[in-house]
Amino acid sequence: MPTETILAGQVLSFTRSPWDGGAPEDAAALHEAALLRDGLIAAVGPLATLRREAPQARLVRYGDGALITAGFIDAHVHYPQTAIIASWGKRLIDWLNTYTFPEEMRLQDPAYAARIAARYFDLALAHGTTSMCSYCTVHPASVDAYFTEARRRGLRALGGKTCMDRNAPEGLTDTPQSAHDDSLALLRRWHGEGRLGYVVTPRFAPTSTPEQLESLGALWAAHPDCLMQTHLSEQPDEIAWVRSLYPQARDYLDVYETHGLLGERALYGHAIHLEPRERDRLRETGAALVHCPTSNTFIGSGLFDMAARMTEGQRVGLATDTGGGSSFSMLRTMAAAYEIGQLTGNALHPAQLIWQATAGSAATLHLGDRIGNAAPGMEADLVVLDLASTPAIAQRHAQAGDIWEALFPTIMMGDDRAVRDVWVGGERYAGAA
Repeated sequence: MPTETILAGQVLSFTRSPWDGGAPEDAAALHEAALLRDGLIAAVGPLATLRREAPQARLVRYGDGALITAGFIDAHVHYPQTAIIASWGKRLIDWLNTYTFPEEMRLQDPAYAARIAARYFDLALAHGTTSMCSYCTVHPASVDAYFTEARRRGLRALGGKTCMDRNAPEGLTDTPQSAHDDSLALLRRWHGEGRLGYVVTPRFAPTSTPEQLESLGALWAAHPDCLMQTHLSEQPDEIAWVRSLYPQARDYLDVYETHGLLGERALYGHAIHLEPRERDRLRETGAALVHCPTSNTFIGSGLFDMAARMTEGQRVGLATDTGGGSSFSMLRTMAAAYEIGQLTGNALHPAQLIWQATAGSAATLHLGDRIGNAAPGMEADLVVLDLASTPAIAQRHAQAGDIWEALFPTIMMGDDRAVRDVWVGGERYAGAA
């Protein structure tokens, strides 16, 4: 007998991208209910119709004050930095040396890595994030801890061992050969295991020698169904550092391309300060950029122009960048993206913001056919938002004229109190409120 559940409330389903040139507000449809069957969304539509289709289904009523949407997808995370989120006062390179590297050293202990992984997933799910793509540390135990915990919770999660063989402390470095061999062993252990996927992960050009980048490029070429993630053009002083380390490269992106680390399944975090040639190559290859707005403001990196990148045809995801980012919440991340949009001269529509946090991020992870939309055939990873979760939000929600006006106060002021329920693979997450 199939397991069936009907969720009754306002179900938001995207019918197209709100960036495709039409009116953003027309990019989605609202339905009365969603039918979940065996971990998938079987149907959306009128409640009466779904009850006739599945008369034995369990019925969960949320009411008109709730919005049922795809679970949030965080496309760029450093789960090992969970414990140091919101550490004061440093820019990127100093921040890495002062906070990040000492904390990442601790994850060589499998027990500590397991505790941090459990804590990270607790926090992410409490904020409605049901899928994520994470950097682990150089230690294979940190990758095992991450995937073990994700598998236990039934999550669709991606990640990989971070590789560094220079400009990092002893104890956080590997070699070109060990980076390749450890990554390959982890890939064979975890890639395709349940809902998990392995990601080839050089941290960024300054912490890898040309030999290591080449070895990871070869690994990716041998396993092209994997994603590859790294960082690109986050801060001007970082770009200058890359130029000094790779003087023969035309630009930062060229370092990766020369070593086989540019392609359609590549993810580049931040990518704020791009040269015209880099933007052209990224668009030509179909690689994806990941916007990390709370991190960019917290560390003082700069303003990513989301509207400009989308208009020129880039593929862009959205992410918290835990723990350089200052929040585990994708709602807060959407709010920061809106604020940065205002500073770059573009007021992003609520439809564009929530699309980036769901379907847009899913597309960058090449999972757009599985997650990121509350639509038939998709995996039933869902978040139920309370659109009147606090008095301040409720009084603004009461004046809303349509769903976008109703949602926008939650985007701008919401936090984990706005997450009424979370569903993972068609099952209610036990830790949900």
